[in-house]
Amino acid sequence: MATEVKLPRLGQGMEAGTIVKWLKAEGDRVERGEPLYELDTEKVTQEVEAEASGVLLKIAVESGEVPVGETVAVIGEEGEQVAEKADTGARPQTEQPAEKPATEPKRAEPAAAASDGSGVRPRNGSEPTVAAGRVKASPLARRMAHERGVDLASLTGTGPDGRIVAEDVERAEQAAPAAATPPATQRSAEVESIPLTRVRKTIARRLSAAAQVPVFVLTVSADMTRADELIARARELNPDVRITVTDLLAKLAATALMRHRDVNVQFTDDAVLRHPSANIGIAAAAPQGLVVPVVHAVERLTLAEFAAQRAEVIGRARENRLCPEDIEGGTFTISNLGMYGVEQFVAVLNPPQAAILAVGATQDRPVAREGEIVVRPLLALTLTVDHRAVDGAPAADFLRTLKTFLEEPGLAI
Repeated sequence: MATEVKLPRLGQGMEAGTIVKWLKAEGDRVERGEPLYELDTEKVTQEVEAEASGVLLKIAVESGEVPVGETVAVIGEEGEQVAEKADTGARPQTEQPAEKPATEPKRAEPAAAASDGSGVRPRNGSEPTVAAGRVKASPLARRMAHERGVDLASLTGTGPDGRIVAEDVERAEQAAPAAATPPATQRSAEVESIPLTRVRKTIARRLSAAAQVPVFVLTVSADMTRADELIARARELNPDVRITVTDLLAKLAATALMRHRDVNVQFTDDAVLRHPSANIGIAAAAPQGLVVPVVHAVERLTLAEFAAQRAEVIGRARENRLCPEDIEGGTFTISNLGMYGVEQFVAVLNPPQAAILAVGATQDRPVAREGEIVVRPLLALTLTVDHRAVDGAPAADFLRTLKTFLEEPGLAI
């Protein structure tokens, strides 16, 4: 009996995903657990495995946005007939421009409608589709419209049966500023327009939300003499693992968070969630944009164990192979730009986490020690804190403990 392949929920809060490409063609043999297609969510792009073995009888959605739980393909035995109902949920809304729908021939009417200044082309009429007094829209489109202040009732959907999809909301949001933009022929030839990827849009939305959070910032400088010696010794003892300053910072921060649990929290509208383990996120630059892979329960790991796990998850991030578990559950984030020569900076909060640590470059500086001026390697640490969840004194106490651990790592035992 044929099995309908439905779009899975790959993380808490996921309502829809975008099929990027199929790794199998209709008629191909598929084994259970074998990669079937690539799915792009707001957080990651990953391969989705087949849940059954057989022949890929039908691809219901070639590409584009699909709600969770909707049928995207059918797997069965060779020659088996595909039930018509398997096609009814198809949503062939692709990333291509809306004037080229997969299921309709080109017509003059849609092209004209697209130029009326609304930024949205009606699919099969000039009025938005309304069912039982409610505008028809995908869950992702509804959430985006709510976040961006777009009135769904003013849009005409380009999805099946006039359903409003995420691309319609994006076009509507861009329509107003686009009207004031000079024609392309008047622009400088050197200006390059780079379309926003889904990851870049997610980054922009999350950072915009973070900008609304009331934060305060604390900065200290730590003498890295002992820490640098520890890192050098740890590398000798663990030649197969590249241990870095970030690794030591994460390990010591996790230990400090266990002593200052009021900082190891997440803020929600109803409560402050205090976590029993330090799940450390490491901000990393990846081809698809900024990502923050998470290593869980860092306080239970040795320095070498953390370094190995960090290297593995950062490697997956740079190869665009992260899964939802790699980026969920973080309670504290470290952002290190010291390798770029940045001396000090303020990192943007990573909600719902209540704190993020910005790390600069270690620099030799003159300091006073026992009445004499000596040169010491100093590291600037800047902590950004959500004041809704954490007060100044607990945050300062945590930062003081972290500074102490860096200057005397043995005290962290």
